[in-house]
Amino acid sequence: MKNIRTTLGKATALVAAFMGCVASTASASTLADPDTTLKATANPIFTHKYTADPAALVYKDKVYLYAGFDEAQREGYFMNDWLVFSSPDMVTWTEHKVPLRAKDFTWAKGEAWASQVIERDGKFYWFSTVEHATIPGKAIGVAVSDSPIGPFKDARGSALITNDMTTDTKISWDDIDPAVFIDDNGQAYIFWGNTTLHYAKLKKNMTELDGPIKTIKLPHFTEAPWVHKRNGWYYLSYAYQFPEKTAYAMSKSIEGPWEYKGILNELAGNSNTNHQAIIDFKGKTYFIYHNGGIQPGGGSFRRSVCIDYLNYNKDGSIKRIVMTSEGVKPAK
Repeated sequence: MKNIRTTLGKATALVAAFMGCVASTASASTLADPDTTLKATANPIFTHKYTADPAALVYKDKVYLYAGFDEAQREGYFMNDWLVFSSPDMVTWTEHKVPLRAKDFTWAKGEAWASQVIERDGKFYWFSTVEHATIPGKAIGVAVSDSPIGPFKDARGSALITNDMTTDTKISWDDIDPAVFIDDNGQAYIFWGNTTLHYAKLKKNMTELDGPIKTIKLPHFTEAPWVHKRNGWYYLSYAYQFPEKTAYAMSKSIEGPWEYKGILNELAGNSNTNHQAIIDFKGKTYFIYHNGGIQPGGGSFRRSVCIDYLNYNKDGSIKRIVMTSEGVKPAK
């Protein structure tokens, strides 16, 4: 089975050859100074560097947006650090200094892939995808901080999930894209996977699994699960097929059964991947995703975060996302 995350055609290779001309956009030497204020005037919301795999957290009247950094130094995914931005209105963003690097997990050898941060009891837990140094394949670690902007440190000293713990799929990258959700009764869950969707309960300390790993069957599941809840409905969105659209399912229980509801977001421009976060903030619901929209250099390995509105039908189902160039207006 080919690695669907790394196999692209000749067109992408030609774009990669052009990267020397756009290195000033995204190289480590041009990172913004810590705590730099940026104004998002359109989609993509950040244009000074490439940002991918967004996750978001609402905490104390601010949105904290976490993203991987596509360094664009070669063909393929070249990602070593994660980034964090904060905003009081979804338009004015403050970029903070790098809060976490893949090699902050001493048992990992790199590759800062998709992640999610969640708050519990005043602590902030960063569930991160990295490449394990000694157990072949991708793994999921947990870092912790007293602040949503870090710095974060390894909470365990070892991986929470490794590739040898899941055997449904014989690939090395099926343990990626962690999504964590805390239900109203305080029970936390982690969802993750590629080609197979896994989930498990988490202990209250947020650093240990609490019971067996289970699987969920959904049509054409690829990766990038995200779970949110509204008016008694649980929503599970995910990347669908490849190149990826975003689809979703609904359930009255966090453990299913899940009813597939259809496509939520179409192909994200010229990016083969599609990775979403869904949050409520100041009376509106936002769909945060990435595309390859920064031109001329943007693409599947040089992605950029965008934000548009998400709306519901009367029966609780979600209307299709309308991806816009304009983006969103300041939240009030």
